[in-house]
Amino acid sequence: MKHPEITSKAAEVLLIRASQGGDQDAARKLIDLHKDRLFSFVWRLVRNQHDAEDLCQEAFLRAFDSLDKFNEEYRFSTWLFTIGYRLALNCIRRRRHAGKSLDLTNIPADDRSNGQDVSDHLAASEQAKQIKEVIWQEVDRLSLLQRATLQLFYREGWTCQQIAQNLGMPVSTVKSHMHRARANLRKRLKDQAVKDWTTLKFGD
Repeated sequence: MKHPEITSKAAEVLLIRASQGGDQDAARKLIDLHKDRLFSFVWRLVRNQHDAEDLCQEAFLRAFDSLDKFNEEYRFSTWLFTIGYRLALNCIRRRRHAGKSLDLTNIPADDRSNGQDVSDHLAASEQAKQIKEVIWQEVDRLSLLQRATLQLFYREGWTCQQIAQNLGMPVSTVKSHMHRARANLRKRLKDQAVKDWTTLKFGD
């Protein structure tokens, strides 16, 4: 599912240019437009609220420090999410280097986002909410790259080409991660009584 644009590209460019000129109100507007989605994305990768908050703050700092180099042909969110992904990846590598493993025992059902309809015929129903929770709980148990590619493809509307370009991997590798992620979800959801999970939207 393609994520709806939070603001037009033209309006975003105006905010970026104003921020480049030192307009603090424009900078705060850019942050407000993207902070929740960035946090949701990073949190699903590192699965630690404190780390996610720190990484999001660092991502914004790096983005604004290099704002003069921003290419206006792209969306600000694409650039920001790429920075966030790389910071999250480094964070996880540091954990592993320190001999720590990811905590898979404390995964909340809430996806820490505002929620949209997961299907037309189940919209606003308790069943829809339960199915969505089950799906995202299982997504949380996938590998890092599988989680990242699923989120960027379904929630942010990135194409496989965009994911490949911004995460630094071949398109074939992205498609492989997508295929494996969907196969893993099918297998894990088989016993969850979620029959037609592929028809559901992964909206936030």
